[in-house]
Order: sequence, then C-alpha cells, then structure tokens
Amino acid sequence: MPLPTQAAVEYDYLIVGGGAAGLSLAYHIAQEPRLANKNVLLIEPEAKEQNDRTWSFWADEPGLFDDIVAHEWRQIAFRSPGFDKVIDLGRYRYKTINGLDYYRFVHRALAAKQQFTLMRGTVEHIENTASGISVISSAGTFTARYAFDSRPPNLVQLRQPQKHRYLLQHFVGWEIETTTDVFDPTTVEFMDFRGEQHHEARFMYVLPFSPRKALVEYTLFSETPLPKKEYEGAIREYLNTALSLENYRITAEEAGAIPMTDHPLPARTGRHIINIGTRGGRAKPSTGYAFKRIQQHSARLVDALARTGNLPADVSGDKWQFRLFDTLLLDIMQRRGETTRDIFRQLFERNPIERIFRFLDEQTSWADNLRVMNSVAPGPFMQSIAHVLRGQPGRR
Repeated sequence: MPLPTQAAVEYDYLIVGGGAAGLSLAYHIAQEPRLANKNVLLIEPEAKEQNDRTWSFWADEPGLFDDIVAHEWRQIAFRSPGFDKVIDLGRYRYKTINGLDYYRFVHRALAAKQQFTLMRGTVEHIENTASGISVISSAGTFTARYAFDSRPPNLVQLRQPQKHRYLLQHFVGWEIETTTDVFDPTTVEFMDFRGEQHHEARFMYVLPFSPRKALVEYTLFSETPLPKKEYEGAIREYLNTALSLENYRITAEEAGAIPMTDHPLPARTGRHIINIGTRGGRAKPSTGYAFKRIQQHSARLVDALARTGNLPADVSGDKWQFRLFDTLLLDIMQRRGETTRDIFRQLFERNPIERIFRFLDEQTSWADNLRVMNSVAPGPFMQSIAHVLRGQPGRR
C-alpha cells in the first residue's frame, strides 16, 4: 500500500484506529446514504488478522452485526452463596461476536465503498485548526474537518488517585473442548460468585457454544492483575469442582484488562477532535461492557452528521445520574470489593431481568432507578456517597 507524500491530504472525516470503535464508526458512516459523498480516511496501526477477542452484549432488537453473531442465548445463570437461578431473558438475547469475524465483515463493507481510504500507520499528533484538524502520522500528513480518535487513554499519566477511582476488569479465558457432554448450550453462566473472593470481586463466566465446547473465563474487578498462573489455577479448579471435568483440550486462550474508572474521559478534544471507544469513556465504568455503547455512540454521531453536517452539541449523550451510580459502585469495589458479590446477588434476586438490563443500558426512568437502588442494601452506598461528597475515594 503506497504511502502519501508529506504534502497535506484533505478528508472530511479521519478515523484513528481500526478496533471496535474505529470500525464501528466507519461502518455506520458506510451505511448512511446521506454521507455517501464524504471522504473518510481510516488509519490503522496494523492489520487485524487474528481472533484476538470476543465481544458480548444483550439486545432486545435486531442490530447491524447480527449476521456475524457467533452464538446467542435465551437464558443466563446467576450463582452465588444463597441465591442460584437460571433466568429467562424474555425479549432479550445475549450475543457474542468474534473479533476476527467483525474485522473482516467491516473491512469487506468498507472496500465496497469508494469514499473510504484505509492506511497502515501510527498517528503521532492531532491538533485542531481553524477549519478542522491536522494529523501527523507515519503514513503521512493529513487534514480533515473532523478527527475521531480511538487511541487508548494513558491512564497511568492521567491518574489522580486522590480524586478518582481506578480499577480493572481483568480476566483470562480458555476455550475448551471435551469428549463428553458437559455444558448447557442454552444458558450463559453470567456470573458465578461461588468461589473465594479474597477481598475482591471475583467470578467465573462461561459461554457454552455446544455441549462440548465453551469459553470459560476467570474475571476480577480489582486494581491489580494477577500472575497468569493464578487465573489458570482458578479455571482448573472450577472445571474440576463445579463441572467434575478433568479431561478437556484447550483450543484457544484470551486475556484482557479493561479500565474501570470514574476519571473524566472527555468526549472531545477541542472543536474538531472527537474521542471514541475507551478514550471517550465508552466502556461502562462499573461493568466494563463496551460494544453496545460503542454502537450507540457511533449511531449518535453519524445521525447528527447526516442531519446537520455537524456534531451533536452533547457528543456522548451520557446522563449524570448513571455516572454517579457507576462511581458509587466503583468506590465500593475499591474499598470493600468482596461486598460486590452481595450487591449483585440482591440486584438479580430482587429485580426482573428487563429492569436490570435497562438500568445497565442507562435507559431506566427515575422511578425504576429508585426501585433498583432500593433493592440493594443501602449501607455500602451511603458510605460511598459520603466519600463522593468529600471528593475523596474510599479506601479499605
């Protein structure tokens, strides 16, 4: 792929990064006829040629990527000491998309549209100008009206632990195959909190694709990742004790660490640079779920551009009350992570699944928000409210 010269090349939209957020925005633009005359440059640091991750989400209506959904489920199971239930999802479905399927699907769609230019390169600098943005990258120098930046934020440099909370959702997962029927392919093991918590929030998560094939993950909400052998030891113990499984073959592995923080991540940098994906706060701080929020954000931006030619005044559309709820739960996780198990138990025991999903999707009314908050023990939240009012995160 030839590189452009250092002379500036102008585009309408420049997208930095070809992960979930960058490709989502590009695909939404490609599906919008009113933007068919807009020239779009997508700069990716490298080709995505491996299945490096999966994205899971719940939905109650058809989505743009249903053709590449690897599997979907009508039930989830929540398990903890004192409460163990398989929950029918009603009108919802829990879905999983493989990363490689997503990358290939979007790239095929973009290749069919002449308005898109794809380049390999690393963006070194973006700045606002009077009429748009200027980008310096290893692929060349470019100008555009708007830049959409999906580079991960450098939270190490941004950290202000005296003001904000910084945790990770970190995990190791094995995709395994067995020689006998072990898994229930109709039911996701959504959260299995029956293991030791070790003063943190720890649970098993299982996506069963068939009676003999599943992704089994050990997931934690805490400040510091574990040595890899500890995740693997927990997975082995779960397979042995919960499933009485000793003979299996590991066919794939995945690992990750998703930032969960209430550190303000700005929706935009100046007038013409819009932050998307994790950089724009699209990973929900209290759960780590991001894929659906990324799709909603992309749709919001593209709709405004198509209708008005400009970005919406409120780029993110986030509501302050849900940011507060996230902060309170993060404070509890940071201060007394082991109590997270009880909070989620109360949430799932005392609310219909539709209300829980709407609440996590930030779509509930004030009345339903009160119902959710009244369903969990108030003590931990009252302590965290005091910490928020003082402007200082709680500590163990």
